[in-house]
Amino acid sequence: MTETFSILRLGHHGDGIADGPVFAPLTLPGEVVRGIRDGTQLTDIRIVTPSPDRVQPPCRHFKSCGGCQVQHASDAFVAEWKRQIVESALAAQGIQTIMRPILTSPPRSRRRAAFAAKRTKKGALVGFHARSTDIVVPIPDCQLVDDRLLAGMPVAEALAVAGASRKAALSVTMTVSNSGLDVVVFGGKPLDGQLRVVLAQVAEQHDLVRLTWEDEIIAMRRPPVQVFGSARVVPPPGAFLQATPQGERALLAEVRDITQGAQRIVDLFAGCGTFALPLAERAEVHAVEGDAAMTDALDRGWRQAQGLKRVSTEVRDLFRRPLMADELARFDAIVLDPPRAGAEAQVVELAQIDPVPIAYVSCNPVTFARDASRLIGAGYRLDRVRVVDQFRWSSHVELVGCFLPGRAE
Repeated sequence: MTETFSILRLGHHGDGIADGPVFAPLTLPGEVVRGIRDGTQLTDIRIVTPSPDRVQPPCRHFKSCGGCQVQHASDAFVAEWKRQIVESALAAQGIQTIMRPILTSPPRSRRRAAFAAKRTKKGALVGFHARSTDIVVPIPDCQLVDDRLLAGMPVAEALAVAGASRKAALSVTMTVSNSGLDVVVFGGKPLDGQLRVVLAQVAEQHDLVRLTWEDEIIAMRRPPVQVFGSARVVPPPGAFLQATPQGERALLAEVRDITQGAQRIVDLFAGCGTFALPLAERAEVHAVEGDAAMTDALDRGWRQAQGLKRVSTEVRDLFRRPLMADELARFDAIVLDPPRAGAEAQVVELAQIDPVPIAYVSCNPVTFARDASRLIGAGYRLDRVRVVDQFRWSSHVELVGCFLPGRAE
């Protein structure tokens, strides 16, 4: 039976929410909609009264593809929605702060994406999965990813034909490097001699700089270089990288501003040196990361660069073995860039030292707010927050928080 609902708010995953709660994808607050209720989900939705924030999605694949959640909303609405997500997470911990204007990456700027590549009777199908399904949707006119990734679709097709089973799609992650496409594949057939030969031929035919199958590098024609400040780094296959160059620059600008004047900086969850290497232009940096391959790449990048101050590295699982208070006390600024789980164990130790400026880069407002509450209780103030939206049209929220010594007045 068709029912009428008023959409009250947008959830954290981008679905409209009506009383019940009832979740209605591709709707916006203030809209009146009709649809068929299936438990807590609304299907066969028809918009009766559209929101003034509703816009024509810029991508023709939006309704069928699951890669984006909020292309039907204006940029101004999305910016305000993401700001409110952060403010609500902080408010739940009793925290208020200054929110700097959001910085959003432009369309077609994602330099890394994981595509689904499925072998078919006639060849292969490559794209993103449809919403909440395993169906692969082709995306030849995707407005999200860099054109060089779109140009790599024939690579994913060739890889699926060569090494995908008929039962499951490959996950083909492509990254734009300074020297070409760096490709990592998961979910394929086990490697044998014949498959290795075929995959090496694919890499050569499509001029891939590196091709990795599961955990084995099949071919590396040129080093897949990423540039961090004045350093050139060759990350290990699949290493973490900021999603867009514009987003990376925005995050780095905030981190530099927060740590300005520091002479010794510790970069916790340092990855391959996104922040550590540019910061070494003016300060000594100790970079701590749990992945030895990423730490090695960072160290090689520093040693081959010119004009940087000392960068020391340490392989350490900061969830199990956070830097202790006495180790932290020798630094006069701190950078934190943890995964979604946040940095709870590390923040316990940070709370034991005399406060110094902390630049906290987070991809999860809830764990950020939890950690912020502990830091504030230890004598910090959350001076400001900047949302950096490098996951345009998605429900993903990334931010930088500036913690300074001294309680808020």
